[in-house]
Amino acid sequence: MRRGAVHWGLLALFSDGPKYGYQLRTELDTRTGGMWALNVGQIYTTLERLHRDGLVDSVGQNDEGRTVYAMTEQGQAALAEWFATPVTNTDRSRSELAIKLAIAVTTPQADVAGIVQAQRVESMRQMRDHTDLRRRADPAKELAWILLLDHLMFALDSELRWLDHIEATVLRHRSSSGSPAPAPADRGWGAPVEAAEQPSAGGTR
Repeated sequence: MRRGAVHWGLLALFSDGPKYGYQLRTELDTRTGGMWALNVGQIYTTLERLHRDGLVDSVGQNDEGRTVYAMTEQGQAALAEWFATPVTNTDRSRSELAIKLAIAVTTPQADVAGIVQAQRVESMRQMRDHTDLRRRADPAKELAWILLLDHLMFALDSELRWLDHIEATVLRHRSSSGSPAPAPADRGWGAPVEAAEQPSAGGTR
């Protein structure tokens, strides 16, 4: 059965011992830097599914009367399998940006250059924000957060390169067909590896 990242992320939190629902939300926020921003309802819904699937089980209540759960042997086996299985991410080609540009390049009324430039500006803004967050992160306390930021920065860098490629491809196509096209813009932004290799200054987000 295919399950989402939240499902596995919450199950993994039980690796170091029993927990109750709200505690899962707090720990998930801490480990991911608030990346998922799940509400309490989503936490408890996922917890119920973990319990229904036999991956966690109730082990009683704490002093505050909260139901505490622990990972079962079945849950440990399932988690180990998840860690060992590569992520295929079959929805990558269905991203809104990919669909928007795929349709735009075949729509005469669409301003492809304008769409690309608007996205480039937004992607660069996000890159600057993530770079700033990474510089202020403390490697001794926020390693998971830093790695997530690196992931986002590499993805944004790839997106920016892809936008450059689209612009250049459309330029070549229009040039060969005799239609005018603007020259590709220089985004003037380094790869995330450059930001990632800068020493962290420490601090909080």
